[in-house]
Amino acid sequence: MLMRTDPFRELDRLAQQLLVPGTPSRPTAMAMDAYRDGEEYVVVFDLPGVTPEAIDIDVERNMLTVKARREPIARSNDGDKGRDVQMELSERPVGVFSRQIVLADTLDTERIRADYESGVLTLRIPIAERAKPRKISIGGGADHKVITA
Repeated sequence: MLMRTDPFRELDRLAQQLLVPGTPSRPTAMAMDAYRDGEEYVVVFDLPGVTPEAIDIDVERNMLTVKARREPIARSNDGDKGRDVQMELSERPVGVFSRQIVLADTLDTERIRADYESGVLTLRIPIAERAKPRKISIGGGADHKVITA
C-alpha cells in the first residue's frame, strides 16, 4: 500500500545528519517504520526532542508530508547575566526534518489519526471502505446468486 523510496535514501540521511543540519529548503529525512495492522496502515516517525507544536502533517491527494523542527539549545543563558554557554559536545541533530510518502488510493486519507508520545509520532491510516472485499448480488429471475468480489 505504501510506495518504496530510493534504496540510497538512508545513506543520504546519515550523511546529511552528520554534515549539515536540515534547512527549510533542504530538510533532513527522519527515520520511520511503516506496517499494516489489521484494517489500517501505521506509520511511525522518530522525532525525539521535537515539541508537538513544531510538527506539521499535510495530505494533498495521495501525498503525505510530515515536517518537524528541532531548535538547538540556547547558546546563552539569560538567567545567568548574559554569559555565553560553552558547548562541549553537540551530536543531536537540529534543524528541519521532513518526509514525504505516496499513499495508495486504497487508503482513507480523510480519517488519518496522529498521536505523539515520548518523541514518537504515530499515524494510523485506515483502509478505505471501497478497497475492502465485498459481496455483490446478481439480480433477475427466481435464482438469486451471490458472487464474492
